[in-house]
Amino acid sequence: MPLDGPALGRALAKTPNASPEGLETVHTLLCRREAGTFQRAAKDTGRSGDELLVACTQEQRLFLELNDETEGAASVQERPIRFVNIRETAGWSKDAKSATPKIAALIAAAQLPAPEPVPTVTYRSSGRCLVIGGADAASRAAQMLSDKLDVTLLVDRPGGALAQVHDLAAHHGRLQSLQGWLGAFRAEWVQDQPIDLDLCTRCNACIEACPEGAIGFDYRIDLDACKSHRDCVRVCDAAGAIDFARGAEVVEENFDLVLDLREQPAFTMHQPPQGYHHVAGDERALVKAVLALRELTGEFEKPKFFRYDPKICAHSRNEQVGCTACIDVCSARAIRSDASRKGKTAGRPSRHAVAAAGGVSVQVAPAGGSVIVEPFLCVGCGACSTVCPSGAMSFAYPGPVDQGRRLRTMLTAYAAAGGKDAALLLHSEGAGARLINDLGRASRTDRARQGVPARVLPVPVWHTASVGIDLWLAAVAQGASQVWVLLTDEEAAEYRDALAAQMAVAQAIVSGLGYQGEHFRLIEARDARDLPALDAALRTPAAQGVARAATFAAQADKRGTLDLALDHLMAQSAAVPDTIALPAPGAPFGSLVVDTDKCTLCLSCVGACPEAALADNPDKPQLRFIEKNCVQCGLCATTCPEQAITLQPRLWLADGGKARKAARVIAEAEPYRCLRCGKPFGTLRAIEAMIGKIGAHPAFQGAAADRLKMCSECRVIDIHTNPNEVRITDLKS
Repeated sequence: MPLDGPALGRALAKTPNASPEGLETVHTLLCRREAGTFQRAAKDTGRSGDELLVACTQEQRLFLELNDETEGAASVQERPIRFVNIRETAGWSKDAKSATPKIAALIAAAQLPAPEPVPTVTYRSSGRCLVIGGADAASRAAQMLSDKLDVTLLVDRPGGALAQVHDLAAHHGRLQSLQGWLGAFRAEWVQDQPIDLDLCTRCNACIEACPEGAIGFDYRIDLDACKSHRDCVRVCDAAGAIDFARGAEVVEENFDLVLDLREQPAFTMHQPPQGYHHVAGDERALVKAVLALRELTGEFEKPKFFRYDPKICAHSRNEQVGCTACIDVCSARAIRSDASRKGKTAGRPSRHAVAAAGGVSVQVAPAGGSVIVEPFLCVGCGACSTVCPSGAMSFAYPGPVDQGRRLRTMLTAYAAAGGKDAALLLHSEGAGARLINDLGRASRTDRARQGVPARVLPVPVWHTASVGIDLWLAAVAQGASQVWVLLTDEEAAEYRDALAAQMAVAQAIVSGLGYQGEHFRLIEARDARDLPALDAALRTPAAQGVARAATFAAQADKRGTLDLALDHLMAQSAAVPDTIALPAPGAPFGSLVVDTDKCTLCLSCVGACPEAALADNPDKPQLRFIEKNCVQCGLCATTCPEQAITLQPRLWLADGGKARKAARVIAEAEPYRCLRCGKPFGTLRAIEAMIGKIGAHPAFQGAAADRLKMCSECRVIDIHTNPNEVRITDLKS
């Protein structure tokens, strides 16, 4: 690499967490001829307790071994060693000579403290393994597993032969359902064969006795060929394994692991559960699955990737469903709806609630309705947090505060070292990192390949769908010219669609604020064959950024980060429009349009709103709206009994953005005054609607009809004043 030691030293001195000693020298053969230098550093940091950073990932294993063999060096548990790749990502590129700011940014990010550990999810497996398939394939696979696992065969088709040695549990059956995960699978199948494989001794007497040859070495009876001679029953008398009177039986059993050899898998989602392997006749896949299954006994932990706050979840209220973004995007089907009534005040106010209450308004606390996330099925894609408009679902591995700190540190270090027009390239730690490395290597041998440009800062993440619009916009506010996401074959179709929708919203915002160019893009590359396209995509010209980078830190609250980013982007914009139209679905901001000809001001929408965007006025019949709080979940629209509400995705920036933070009246009505005392109660439209619906009831005929036009106090007085009239409380309906 054409490293400029003095320039890199000056750049690192300006970065956050800079070492006061600066950069003494640049080593080129640290893992070989200069290994002693590393060992001296290992001793020094062992005494001081400082962390050790090595700018090489290829020889990570060698450096760890050298550390263990160095007398006086601390163990990695006592003093961690961090590794950062500056070769394929920066030094191996056609413009490597100008990559010093990028290298400084990569080193600055690598020096950040590790995020706080997250809770874990524990799987427990005792090795009970179900193998599903034909007799031949299932028997063969079982033999590869049975010395390590407790194997059960489910033979689901005729043909082939079972092993003559009866050393494994076996069943004939048609799989009806399979649910669960590693250590907790529950299989259900229909067993409708006369031969009980558990009792069968494999003596083969039935095969010899059957005159039709209806029994094969899979020990299934072809009931279409069988002529009911029952010679097989006679010769199997001692074992009693054959019973034609046995009806179809549903069997349920629990397993820890599943090997599925059928053509069609039991789980069709992009991310099947841990502990389930589907092979479908692929020999290489079978060997890989067998090797993996053999190691899956004992206890296993994985991070709990998400945090969920049901209080601000906009999924449902009072059995009315609003936002389903997280459910729709989850490729592991780990999220399901719990749109049930909960709480003492379940139920929305009816159109007559205002009148019955005898006042100008009524408040009903929202009840129930959230989602359930199964941590054992969650694979940590983080897409749920990316599409969640309220921030109720957030990614925790790492969380938005830590991830935002890393992005800001890289951008700050890059700019401090003289870098311009930084483009963040978010990629996965697996396939994405391999592609980046492949491109860096290709630039050394292929003159047509440029490699990763000096202005492109690669950012490895656990999953590309885990970083969303809040951190994208924050990065642009903090000085990034562009934010790109590299997609490989690891991403499900749901993730691609969700990321594209969120990027459309982000681009609409920055374009609406007058920033020129394309700031957000999905870059697709699956393998080495796509390297030319990846190389070209990374050469995209820079987009217009902010003149002065923001210094705010990302918040744990998604909406808080969005507000900080928007405020800075507006402050740096030459001309802020009153309104920016946003694409739907996926817009986290917007307004409501109320059809005042339909609205009766029943305030059902107020009780349903989970974000306090809607409120009433205790002094007069009004519906008020705070646009900043609205997440466009649609609960108000689905709850409204009059279908009077329509969502309007937009970003309202009038008065410098202050207008969207203030309450404004979006619907109001003339109050209805009591016929007797003149006190206002309800609204004119609501009372008229009530009279129109129940005014013909026998209880409200004659003088009693006026009770519908009275407040609650006067209604009671009138009932007691006229005892001969039928009382409302005496009615059955």
